[in-house]
This record gives sequence, C-alpha cells and structure tokens, in this order.
Amino acid sequence: MQFKNVHLLVVSLSLLAACGERPPSDPATENQESTAATRQVSEASGDATVDATTLTAQLEARKAQFMEMAPPERISAVEGAVAIVAESDILDQAISKGDKAPDFTLNNAVGDSVNLYMELAKGPVVLTWYRGSWCPYCNIQLHDYQKSLTAIKAAGAQLIAVSPELPDSALTWQEKNELEFIVLSDIGNDVAREYGIVYRIPDTIAAGYVQGGRTDLTKFNGDDSLELPLPVTYIIGMDGTIEYSFVDADYRKRAETSEIVEFVTQMAN
Repeated sequence: MQFKNVHLLVVSLSLLAACGERPPSDPATENQESTAATRQVSEASGDATVDATTLTAQLEARKAQFMEMAPPERISAVEGAVAIVAESDILDQAISKGDKAPDFTLNNAVGDSVNLYMELAKGPVVLTWYRGSWCPYCNIQLHDYQKSLTAIKAAGAQLIAVSPELPDSALTWQEKNELEFIVLSDIGNDVAREYGIVYRIPDTIAAGYVQGGRTDLTKFNGDDSLELPLPVTYIIGMDGTIEYSFVDADYRKRAETSEIVEFVTQMAN
C-alpha cells in the first residue's frame, strides 16, 4: 500500500547526540548553530567558493562542530570505530551497482506494507538506509533529500528511507516534521542484512549505545544486538537493477543530493 503524506521529524542538527553528541535541543537554536558551524568550515578552508548549501558541506560542518566541542578521547574513540568498520569486509559484502536489488516488504510507521518491486513498477526508486532519528547526520541527510523531493518525483522516481527503528519510534519522529516520502522499519536489520550492509557497533564505543549511554538502541530498535546499517543509498531501475550505489564505511558521509537528482533525471531522459 502506498505510504501517503507521511511526516517525519527532522531535527536539523542534533548537537552532540550519539557518538559523543548531546541529545537534540531546540530546532531553531540547532539551525543557528549549524549555520555557524558551516560558516566556520568555509572560513577555515579559505575558499570563497565553498558551497555551504550542499549536503556534503552541511555534514562536514556538523563533523567540524563535533571535533571542536568533543573531548579528545571521544574524538579518538569515534575515529577509531570508523576505522574498524572500514577495515572489516563489509564494503566487499555490500551489494553495489549492477547487482539485482533483493526484494522486500516492510511496514511503515502506521502499519501499512510496502513492497519494493511493487513500487519499482511505478518508476525508479532511490533507496536509502539511515541509522535512526537519534543520528544528527541522518537528520541532515533526510532534511536535504526532502528539499529535492519535488525534483526526484519530477523525474518519475520516488524516495524510500529505511531504518532499524521500531515503528513507534518512527511515528513519533514523523508527526513532528514535514518529510513526505516513504519511511520503513527494518526491525532486526533483516533486509539490510540481505543487502550486506549490517555491522555491529565496535566495542570501543558500544557503551554509548546501551541503556544509560548517550543513545539507547534497545529503546529505539527493540533489541540489544548493537547492529546498525551503513547509511547507503541506491538508485534502482524498474527492472530491479541497481544503477547507482553510494556505500561508505564512514557514517558521516552520505550520497550528495544534487548527484541523486542529476542521476534520476538522466534516467528519465
């Protein structure tokens, strides 16, 4: 069943949430702080051509903010954890361009079932995984994708976002903001596992993701596996073939919005 008029919470920049980052505060304040952080990145680069409106620039600004505010030991732990994931075999396991996308059926936050291949019958699908509503980088990404949703739809494509969060968590997120695309719950990361993109949070930072930590994944995901999906993005053609893939071990990097729009537009021509 088509997921209609779904609204998601996007806290534009959740300052210092998981990975040593404090929980979300007032969105207006966060937007002001994110703008300041982006400005700092541009000024530090010494390059007047830096485009602070790109998704990559926003993510880099968020990272720079963390690097400036977090204690050195926390920065070291996070960087080490990213390296552990990168050095694993997950990038070799992940499906990529040219592969056939595994079909799946998942529920949205109101319990409606959505089947990938039924959606592909309507047009190409931009399929993106995000870690959860608690992740500031995910919030930035989805907010930016929302801004280009009209262009994506104009190319005959649609956006589907997937996370391992429980539907109740996603619904709370949805009701507070204005993202209007399909959002699905992959409980237990079962579908993400078929795509080869599941990893366990490295022990060096695992304490921050359990009860009493910075982010309680048991609460958000309903299990104690401490597993997350890589924040990958695929563009899937109507025949189920992956035409574009963005796969990176660093959760702070995401597929650039303008690149996605350009790709689906070319597919339509």
